[in-house]
Amino acid sequence: MVKYTLARTALFAVVAVVLLAIPLPVHVLVKLLVAVVVSFVLAFFVLRGMRDEVANQLASAAQRRAESRERLRTALAGDDDRRAADEDDEA
Repeated sequence: MVKYTLARTALFAVVAVVLLAIPLPVHVLVKLLVAVVVSFVLAFFVLRGMRDEVANQLASAAQRRAESRERLRTALAGDDDRRAADEDDEA
């Protein structure tokens, strides 16, 4: 995820430097705002693979947290002991 964030930041920096280097009679904040919008659009296409990778990592982490939370709930409810006893009876 850090790699993706750095890539987006670098993309913004490159676009901002290019826009700031162009001698236009426009305020610096307007150029930076345009740089934000342009870098957003470019990142949508250029960094698609990295974005998908980060999304998959976040989805996996959410799934692990949900499974861990469910195991904790069953253990706190006492269902864990009953399941272990049922599995021993079946074996």
